[in-house]
Amino acid sequence: MLKELLIKNFAIIDDLNIRFKGGLTILSGETGAGKSIIINAVNLLLGSRVNARMIRDGHETAELSAYFDIPGASAAAAIMAENGYEPKKGLLVRRVIAANNRHRIYINDRMATMQMLAAITATLASISGQHAHQGLIREETHLAILDRFGGLSPRVRQVSDLYGKVVPLIQALQVLKEKKKNQEKEMDLLRYQAAEIAHADIMPGEDESLEKERLRLKHAESIHQSVFSAIESLHGADGAILEQLGEVRKNLEKAADIDDGLTAGVQCLSDHLFGLEDVTETLRSYLGNLDAEADRLESIETRLDLINKLKRKYGGSLETLLQKRDTIEAELAATATIDDDIQRSETQLNDYYDQLADLARRLSGERKQVATVLAESVEKELEGLKMAGTRFSVNLSRFPFSKPASPWLCVDDNLLSATGIDQAAFMIAPNVGESLKPLASIASGGELSRVILALKAILAETDAVGTIIFDEVDAGIGGAAADVVGKKLEALSIKHQLICITHLPQIARFADQHYYIEKQVKNGRAITTIRPMDQEERVKEIARMLGGEIVTRTALEHARNLMER
Repeated sequence: MLKELLIKNFAIIDDLNIRFKGGLTILSGETGAGKSIIINAVNLLLGSRVNARMIRDGHETAELSAYFDIPGASAAAAIMAENGYEPKKGLLVRRVIAANNRHRIYINDRMATMQMLAAITATLASISGQHAHQGLIREETHLAILDRFGGLSPRVRQVSDLYGKVVPLIQALQVLKEKKKNQEKEMDLLRYQAAEIAHADIMPGEDESLEKERLRLKHAESIHQSVFSAIESLHGADGAILEQLGEVRKNLEKAADIDDGLTAGVQCLSDHLFGLEDVTETLRSYLGNLDAEADRLESIETRLDLINKLKRKYGGSLETLLQKRDTIEAELAATATIDDDIQRSETQLNDYYDQLADLARRLSGERKQVATVLAESVEKELEGLKMAGTRFSVNLSRFPFSKPASPWLCVDDNLLSATGIDQAAFMIAPNVGESLKPLASIASGGELSRVILALKAILAETDAVGTIIFDEVDAGIGGAAADVVGKKLEALSIKHQLICITHLPQIARFADQHYYIEKQVKNGRAITTIRPMDQEERVKEIARMLGGEIVTRTALEHARNLMER
């Protein structure tokens, strides 16, 4: 049960605090005062999506809070307990709507997700807003209403879960069969590509290594000249460096015979001479190899041309080329097992299909039985809502199967969907002697309002919803019909908490608590205010609802009579 609602900086509401009780709560006031804004706030607290445009002008955030009592054996209590919340403490939902769209949700002062909020509040409250008429005349909603009434939702979920497994398998099987169809052509191409890459026998990093070698060979002549010149300078020419240093060493050795203090210097010079001789030999060897590689440049360039061609063909770099090689090898291996994959997929599909078809047939049979009971229940409710003689039925039909739909989605020549093989349409004949016609084409606004109320009353018997909210359930009705609607709401409020926006005194008179909502101008800005009314204030409000802005003595007397009745 909803116990308290707080709204701050939301639309034209500045700061509002409403405490609710059980029974029937009526919200009334002039049109445009902000009654539906309050219902919208509750809707958001139950998990609807928010928009930053809902924030009151001049503020960066809007804040909505609601406190619910949670019955211990309810689905909401179970979900709360599973997720670490203590149901005995109740449920405090708070939503912060931010201008920068960084909205936040808190459940019992802990940050939460939209999914968590929707799961916990799913069975807490049901809102029948001003758009319920449009929702009811859309036939795609009728099957869900039928399933809710018959308690068939668990069966529908089973069908939906299996359907969710079958469809991806069908798609995967189609891909496998198409792949097999084109297998030979694909395999010829893959084999050619694999052979082309394998024949090249390219090693990782080979292109970079060859590029370096190519650069060296392209400049072989200048390198040869530099190395040959160095050898000549060191050893070959008259007065070469080694020859001069050898002469220096001889002279120093003679001097060292006289002064052994020169011995270390002579030894160091000898070491350098040996080192320079080694350098000279290394350069001669290098020069010999360079001369031997004079014809290798052409083969290197041919090899690089091949590697670059394959790189361009298979991805632009040697790394992607080698990755492509691995991918091709994996695809060739996979094509070898495609028949096994097809067989496994068909076996799995057969298993799922048998289960799904059986569930769909059973669900369809149960819907036929439930449809008859629902139609009788609606007719009975409508009779009590001043629509005696109205005939109501649920027309169940099926989508015929046709190609190109998959045969795995065909049950007894009917197309299978996530909700089974049925579609439902509510049919009504509000006047005696008329034939049944679709609800959308025959029912007036007042008749739709009463059909909605009848369905709500029926569903309330089977649903675990504790709070039912009606936003102007009185649309299109008045007089005696309004009186019976009020009585129906009063009866519903015995088992459920009802919150109802109404403009009709015949309904407002049944309130257990009655709030007056009005729009005022404060500091140059419009704001919505709300206040509970005592018995005398209720009489005046009902008199206003009866007679308009100017409340006469007659209207007051009439209001008192209504209240007494």
